[in-house]
Amino acid sequence: MSHSILEWIIFWTIIGLLLILDLGYLNKKNKVLSFKKSIYLSLFYFCIACVFGVYIYLYLGGEKSKEYFTGFLIEKAMALDNIFIISIIFKFFAIPPIYQHRVLIYGIGGVLILRAIMISVGSALVIKFSWILYFFAVILILTGVKIFYIADKHFDVKELAVYKFLQKHIRITKEIKSDRFFVKVDRKIYATPLFVALIIIEAMDLVFAIDSIPAIFAVTLDPYIVYTSNIFAILGLRALFFCLADVVEKFKYVKYSLALVLIVIGVKIMIHHYIEIPTFISLSFTIVILGGGIIFSIIKNRQKKLS
Repeated sequence: MSHSILEWIIFWTIIGLLLILDLGYLNKKNKVLSFKKSIYLSLFYFCIACVFGVYIYLYLGGEKSKEYFTGFLIEKAMALDNIFIISIIFKFFAIPPIYQHRVLIYGIGGVLILRAIMISVGSALVIKFSWILYFFAVILILTGVKIFYIADKHFDVKELAVYKFLQKHIRITKEIKSDRFFVKVDRKIYATPLFVALIIIEAMDLVFAIDSIPAIFAVTLDPYIVYTSNIFAILGLRALFFCLADVVEKFKYVKYSLALVLIVIGVKIMIHHYIEIPTFISLSFTIVILGGGIIFSIIKNRQKKLS
């Protein structure tokens, strides 16, 4: 489905204003984003995404809005795992909270560019080779199975190929030098742990994108819906990080819920020629399963406190 230039202008204008607000006005100085402020920012981003969903409903129809919200919720759920990984990376490099937002600012900027490129490539491939959807389905099913298998596994930064590559090929300072990514020592340029953390975060997002983008294409083949749902879900990631970085581990059952959603979506693609499943069923299933994972996590955490 083709979309008018005006529709794209409206979307990118909103994104541009949000980036100016968040990355410019709200981050003039290095400072720790308070929990209260991060809560408000997260709710603000969530409300803006929902308002955009209403706009899609009014101008593109109910079916498109269901596709948008389904994709948005799946991407938000996957962001929880992303936040968990980022928090481990920050702890590994001992990056103080006052400098974490700087890494996240550049990281999210890179993520937006990377996702736009990957979605463009994915959209072109799906249009040219319709069979690639079955390949995406296999990725989703395998990803779901992988999440079930590694949900309780420990994530070790030292074992990452990108970390080993950086250690071997560039000079890295042992200590953080204020908020700088590079410093000069004895007339030689050294990367700081902030830069290494940034590169690893970008590399990990590439891994997450390989998992999450096929999930969006499984929901809709409309590039506009794929772009908007994905980008709106990512935009609030920085604020969401400061909300959930210390408690995201307590929502571990959301991972299992997400794994089930991905597997079901993968199976849906496999059988779509024989059984047509309405979008509202996919949306309802996603809300119920992900919501169930959150509720079950809360119940389990309360039981641990009482025992």
